[in-house]
Amino acid sequence: MSTPYPFTAVVGQTDLRLALLLNAVSPAVGGVLVRGEKGTAKSTAVRALSALLPQVDVVSGCRFSCAPTAPDPVCPDGPHEPGPGGVRPARMVELPVGASEDRLVGALDIERALAEGVKAFEPGLLADAHRGILYVDEVNLLHDHLIDLLLDAAAMGASYVEREGVSVRHAACFLLVGTMNPEEGELRPQLLDRFGLTVEVAASREPAQRVEVVRRRLAYEDDPAGFATRWAGDEHEVRARVVAARALLPKVTLGDTALLQIAATCAGFEVDGMRADIVMARTATALAAWAGRTDVRKEDVRQAALLALPHRRRRNPFDAPGLDEDMLDRILDEFPDEEPEPEPEPDPEGPEDGGPDGGPDDGGPDGGGGLPPQGGGPEDQASADTPEAPETGEAPAEAPESPQPSVQENAGPEQAAVRAAEPFRTKMLSVPGLGEGASGRRSRARTAHGRTTGAQRPRGHLTKLHLAATIQAAAPHQKARGRAGRGLVIRKDDLRQATREGREGNLVLFVVDASGSMAARQRMSAVKGAVLSLLLDAYQRRDKVGLITFRGATAELALPPTSSVDAAAARLEQLPTGGRTPLAAGLLKAHEVLRIERLRDPSRRPLLVVVTDGRATSAGNAGGRTDSSPRELAGHSARLLQAGGVASVVVDCESGPVRLGLAGVLARDLGGPAVTLDGLRADSLAGLVKNVRTAVAATASPNSSNRRAA
Repeated sequence: MSTPYPFTAVVGQTDLRLALLLNAVSPAVGGVLVRGEKGTAKSTAVRALSALLPQVDVVSGCRFSCAPTAPDPVCPDGPHEPGPGGVRPARMVELPVGASEDRLVGALDIERALAEGVKAFEPGLLADAHRGILYVDEVNLLHDHLIDLLLDAAAMGASYVEREGVSVRHAACFLLVGTMNPEEGELRPQLLDRFGLTVEVAASREPAQRVEVVRRRLAYEDDPAGFATRWAGDEHEVRARVVAARALLPKVTLGDTALLQIAATCAGFEVDGMRADIVMARTATALAAWAGRTDVRKEDVRQAALLALPHRRRRNPFDAPGLDEDMLDRILDEFPDEEPEPEPEPDPEGPEDGGPDGGPDDGGPDGGGGLPPQGGGPEDQASADTPEAPETGEAPAEAPESPQPSVQENAGPEQAAVRAAEPFRTKMLSVPGLGEGASGRRSRARTAHGRTTGAQRPRGHLTKLHLAATIQAAAPHQKARGRAGRGLVIRKDDLRQATREGREGNLVLFVVDASGSMAARQRMSAVKGAVLSLLLDAYQRRDKVGLITFRGATAELALPPTSSVDAAAARLEQLPTGGRTPLAAGLLKAHEVLRIERLRDPSRRPLLVVVTDGRATSAGNAGGRTDSSPRELAGHSARLLQAGGVASVVVDCESGPVRLGLAGVLARDLGGPAVTLDGLRADSLAGLVKNVRTAVAATASPNSSNRRAA
């Protein structure tokens, strides 16, 4: 077994280390979500935390880690007789992004349950993580139904597996930690709220701190065991402090003043629901215990707010997480502590913990939890007395900005970007046919969850039993199998898998006209508002999105297909306009992008949304053809997309009393409907979905992905 990197050797990342340690002290806090760019020690710190947790007493032979002194009365391996058990280290269990539901919650042997009446249960990762840590790397890429199961188990402290009336329950209490890179897509606000604390991390921009990171990492790789030995003393001190804080936690008093501060803070920041109040109360209590105190102070409440509230203030994917600290201080000042703070007392555990880097508890036992207060992000952290002093760089909250387009041939004068109009609710656009893509909320698809539509022989492990079809398959063979009693004789060949129909997420590729004909400020603002509304709809329906813009002589892939719709919104906001209209170049770029994406993810079907007035005034780089007019080239490019079976919608941006109707001509060439900007609104979009399906189904070629899916 490889030697893990020591927790106390992690350089900087004060907020991350504090949040993890608070959950180690009080798992009731509800876990940690770590957001940040790649290469910022997120996974390293999480994996190192398990070494700081106390050892676990378990019943010998129990697969569900029951405690000998208080075994679970409904444990599937029980009942357990009271008595001495064994001791093992706390586990750190990692949930892969591609894990199945059975791998997470466990698998029930339906064949034995039907034939023998036996609850044969194979534990999953939730059982392995009981009384330990469950770690999900790239949690934002995990399927939504798995996240729901995971968070439900974390909230209830138990996991339930139910299949066709047969159910199994077992305890599942664990410290939940998720890490994610926001550039790869956000979690829904409803799921964000289920994580107790959140931390934003970024690499330090301070050269001395970066040097120390590299020095320690190289030393660890050269001699992992020796490196761990050098930090063993610091690890032992922090482990002892976690044990002491756990013992002190039940004695901590949460006074009325602290409760008023918590309630006023949550109300002042307009946080939805009551979960934030409860999490803040538990976090403030854990901070006091970590600091060696039995009373909760204002600095504990402040630190708890900085850890528990930023992610709960997001109302849509375009809101940046964060908290106004000046406003927080004003709210807390309205409820001063009833008594003056006592003079600092020595740490009951001895000298201040921490290693040569200052350790995870700089600031002593008298501070707000023993660590420097969080400043809204790693760039604001202050720890002047340690080498891991505050990271002075800025943490990018969203994807890097795309470079401004250079002045191109025939580009004409470029106009500055305008702000998008207020987004609105749109009606659903869907891809025709029946797909088999990733779970989502847009188009019809065969999925693991949804309404049952039929049955088939299982292709591997049985996950969803179709009971009626199974009995029907077994019934004709009962006499030949020597059935004597009332029960059916079930064989493996009789089992039938339920086929279900639900919704899938699609690839929504936006092709936006940024030419001079779109440059009127009010008009472009409305166009951006419409695209922003469609992006918000794509976020809610679990789609991937991409953005192509065309102007001057070329088309540009402003954002490759991604799950991060907020990155698409940022690119859209920066989009300048001006120049001629190379419509054909934009359509050909879309064809190329979709061809590549079909190879990368063949099960995810595309939906093309072309936002234009339909004009084509430049051939651009449309395949190098010079023998046709720009309008003819655009029609040829559109028919190429139609022949590939791509479902398309044209958003007609033409305005004014005189209209040429060119967007309608483009829509016919693409084989899809055209809709005006006003028609995109949910209350005026009647019939659009039907038109998309009818038009594309009538024109899709036999070789298209849509026809294959159907």
